[in-house]
Amino acid sequence: MANPKRKWSKARTGRARSNWKLSVPKLAECPRCHTLKMPHKVCKSCGYYNGREVIATEQE
Repeated sequence: MANPKRKWSKARTGRARSNWKLSVPKLAECPRCHTLKMPHKVCKSCGYYNGREVIATEQE
């Protein structure tokens, strides 16, 4: 079985581990309150997901 010829330095290891995100996560508009939110997540401002209330929020 093949083995590495030399040990990677700690700086090289950290640099290799730090670059794993390819792009910034996209944001979608909430159809109810029109604020930006993460797709497939509950809206933090109105508490709705998929047309129904999931989290009870205080009404203004």
